[in-house]
Amino acid sequence: MNTVAIIGAGVSGLSMANYLEKNNIDYHLYERRKKDDLKGHGFILPKEGIEYLSNIIDINELYERGSFLKKYIHYNHIGEILSEKDLEDVFVVSRSSLIEILSKNIPSDKITYEKTLNLQGFSSEGKAEIQFDDRSVLDADIIVASDGSRSRIRRNIFEDEIMKAVLENEVVNIIENEELASQIESNFLKFHHENGGLTFGVLKLSSTKILWYCQFDITRFFINEDYTPDCIRQFMMDHFGNWNPLVSSIIEGSSYENAHIWRVYELEKLNPFHHNNIVFIGDSAHPLIPFTSQGVTSALKDSYILTNLLMEEENIQDAFIKYENERKPEIETHIKNGRTLLDQFLLPLDQQPKNTLPISYK
Repeated sequence: MNTVAIIGAGVSGLSMANYLEKNNIDYHLYERRKKDDLKGHGFILPKEGIEYLSNIIDINELYERGSFLKKYIHYNHIGEILSEKDLEDVFVVSRSSLIEILSKNIPSDKITYEKTLNLQGFSSEGKAEIQFDDRSVLDADIIVASDGSRSRIRRNIFEDEIMKAVLENEVVNIIENEELASQIESNFLKFHHENGGLTFGVLKLSSTKILWYCQFDITRFFINEDYTPDCIRQFMMDHFGNWNPLVSSIIEGSSYENAHIWRVYELEKLNPFHHNNIVFIGDSAHPLIPFTSQGVTSALKDSYILTNLLMEEENIQDAFIKYENERKPEIETHIKNGRTLLDQFLLPLDQQPKNTLPISYK
């Protein structure tokens, strides 16, 4: 059986490692960040994502760390309800919780932190030549690149790719406040300004924690990635301070030390999902904009399908080709849906379609 090196220990890399571990396939996982670096805040998991996770984790542990969402409720910015939709098996969980759960099944000798790997080129046989910072060479038959939406490995191979900024950015944060959390049922709440291009989302993680985010049109609102916590707070107060009291209370009560500014990018056109002995999964293969709420589920499906094909096919190129052929059509559907939801977000509220759910389904 081939040896596999996974580059990147986010959700996609850890999912791949879990599937390989479960099927006794030799692998090692490399992550450039520290073990306790759990930046990022939360994920929405539709039913399909939960089903894939149940194959590799104790699903009851997941349920203890997040919350099922009963309804999607859409408001204008002052809090008048515009529409409601029941949700079926849609779950919200913090990123740190999901990473911790996925990490539990990975033996400590199969994951290395604080290691940066660089693609130097390919041998005459077409095998990737990848070096560590100390110039030692990675030895593996298969390289699974799961190094994020701005994958250095992908950009090194596909030099002509066009990665463009999306017209929407986000601030994401978690507030721990039992009093505020008690005011919110387990629903997905989204407030939208009447002029369009500005929203505030609220998701209850537990009896004490709320995940919140804002989305803003970057042609009309600006935030610098280097903003201090105080500057992020001021941005939020300037643009959301006079919204519905729930929104303003969350903003005022939040700490901004760990608030995350999310610059959103997408590929103008998808690259191949593989090159020689390198295969891409998750965001490194197909960055999805936030409106789809399908990033985690897509990464889980990538890992599941790729693992099965590696076991079924004697030739890794056959496995890679079948993997791309199976995954690409669905990903293209999510990309199309995400762009449609983005276009709607930018419109004034009275021009937006009614009863639109902010989740892409295939």
